Amino acid sequence: MKLKNKTVDRLKKNYGNWALVTGATSGIGKAFATKLAESGFNLVITGRREEQLNSLSTEFFDQHKVEAIPIVGDLSQKKAIESLLEETNHLSIGIVILNAGFGTSGEFINSNIQNELNLVDLNCKSVLEMLHHFSNKMKAETRKGAIVLLSSMVAFQGVPNAANYAASKAYIQSLGEGLARELKPLGIDILCAAPGPVKSGFADRANMKMGMSLSPYDVALPIISAIGKKTTLLPGFLTKFLVYNLRLLPRSGKIRVMEKVMSGFTKHQK
Repeated sequence: MKLKNKTVDRLKKNYGNWALVTGATSGIGKAFATKLAESGFNLVITGRREEQLNSLSTEFFDQHKVEAIPIVGDLSQKKAIESLLEETNHLSIGIVILNAGFGTSGEFINSNIQNELNLVDLNCKSVLEMLHHFSNKMKAETRKGAIVLLSSMVAFQGVPNAANYAASKAYIQSLGEGLARELKPLGIDILCAAPGPVKSGFADRANMKMGMSLSPYDVALPIISAIGKKTTLLPGFLTKFLVYNLRLLPRSGKIRVMEKVMSGFTKHQK
């Protein structure tokens, strides 16, 4: 399934022909990049795996005749962020999708603290730095822009057995909601996308086994279509079902429900 022509026309009219996708070599990031390339957007794609990035760049040019600039780097490292910002400074990037991130799960007390700190560096600190840079760049260029932040269905309450990951996404959700109001008068649209389980490499790295997962493309398409229209999007039935029904509970009840959900995702760790 492709983006609707009217959606593509609206996005290009509002934001131009250049987009940036971080974490583009797999999962939702790859789906974002693929659908934008199919729709004729030139791209900057980032990730840690050089071979996959170069392969995607070649594929997008051969199949869709769009430019795709691959920039290799681990965005949990400040030098990689600085390099990305420097290498893209000459481009008028109208759509920025800050997708790179990873999760952890299991009992926090038994976790590897360096891994948890690395999660905060990538999921929070790198997003904040890039968001600040690109929003200022869009303002300076006096043109409309859009920035997509990847939140999660776990962002709306504490989640036992994935406490640090859920906290990182709560930070992103709150940051995005606040900045959506701040930046709207400047012509900069912020979208917080909060998906549920997705069939990607995320679960393996987070050591989770998730059921009822959506494909990355089932998540990416509605997110791209919602750019400029919404502040928060809950793609997928399971996400909507859980988040909307949890709203009926007090916060303590939400936490207990999510504890049961996450216990199911991590029971193989016991």
